Amino acid sequence: MGRCRRHRPGRAQRLYGDRETLARQYPSARAWVDLCLRLAGPRRIWEGDFQFGDWLDPTAPPDRPGHAMTAIGLVATAVLAHSSRLLARAAALLEYTEDAAAYRRAADEVRRAFVDEYVTPAGRMVSDTPTAYALGLVFDLLPKASRAAASERLAELVRENGYRIATGFVGTPLILDALTSTGHDAAAARLLLEIGCPSWLYPVTMGATTIWERWDSMLPDGSINPGDMTSFNHYALGAVADWMHRELGGLTVLEPGARRVRIAPRALPGIDDAAVALDSASGRIEVAWVRAGDSIRVRATIPSGVDAEAHTAGGPRPLGVGIHEWKLPSPMPEPPCAVGLDSSLAQVIDDPEALAVVEETLAEHRPEAVTAMRAATRWTRGQTLAELVFQYASPAVQREIGQRLTALSASRASRGS
Repeated sequence: MGRCRRHRPGRAQRLYGDRETLARQYPSARAWVDLCLRLAGPRRIWEGDFQFGDWLDPTAPPDRPGHAMTAIGLVATAVLAHSSRLLARAAALLEYTEDAAAYRRAADEVRRAFVDEYVTPAGRMVSDTPTAYALGLVFDLLPKASRAAASERLAELVRENGYRIATGFVGTPLILDALTSTGHDAAAARLLLEIGCPSWLYPVTMGATTIWERWDSMLPDGSINPGDMTSFNHYALGAVADWMHRELGGLTVLEPGARRVRIAPRALPGIDDAAVALDSASGRIEVAWVRAGDSIRVRATIPSGVDAEAHTAGGPRPLGVGIHEWKLPSPMPEPPCAVGLDSSLAQVIDDPEALAVVEETLAEHRPEAVTAMRAATRWTRGQTLAELVFQYASPAVQREIGQRLTALSASRASRGS
């Protein structure tokens, strides 16, 4: 996250229309961005001094929480570009015309430097990590021609990691937005619903009622993480809730004070219902949806003083005061393919039934192999299941896995007919 943390000088104005707070905060926001720009220097690349980076990346050792996969300079420079852009917007709102132009120029300079330094012509990031791609996509730092390749690579990395979290304090609030904004809803759903460590739901399986500082503040065996920082009430990793309100729940504030909102639920695969509410200055705004066969039933409550725009099957339409209900289409999932030992690891991880067959068969013969396999496997397109289970199972168990997968494929074929 860098010492120049994600600064949001316009947040009070954006959510509440509070120009007074924005004006009072502006001098300190400007001083901070000016400092960051001086530290970045004429190259506009900020690296070489201390940064927190993608703090508490789950690969970081307990005693080195800043030892993340994503290059520290990449994180700091991305945040500097974003902070400069936000400051320019704040200056424009406050009618500081010269400042607004100056910080827009600075943001553009840092953005160009970021692309030159950290993005290849093919759209790959120098740090080939989920956090790097999430920063580039959500902060709008990538050239238009690179966005598609970057979004595909992000989805691949999420799959290769078995849909377990691979981000720290910087990447975690951004990754689901990066996935859903580029059409990778299925990957976002799998990442959100994963229960293995590290994941958002792993702490829930351990009895948590608060967000932890570390993904594994409590280890699977019930012992406490040996790192010095092991808080059991630490919000940062819970920033996913913002995305859940806007995208999963479907309630996005478009104007300060929620005077104008957008109602556009995103019914992710594997999730059958959601509800969200916002106590605005004009009253309580509510949105709820439930999956019903091949459709999604949406219900929204709009108080007086709020202009709402709903995304319906027929396109956007305004909603007046009161309770509204409508339906959206719910695409039926594609039937799963036949699966066997010659299937790619990417196909297996994307097929929960097949993965369960593999893990359950291994667990019957060698329980510890399941944990080892999950911890070490990259679920890529280029490796087959046979190549993987060869490392963990005897020839007899390999044959048993193959037979059970053949039976699963046959049962699917009969269900489909």
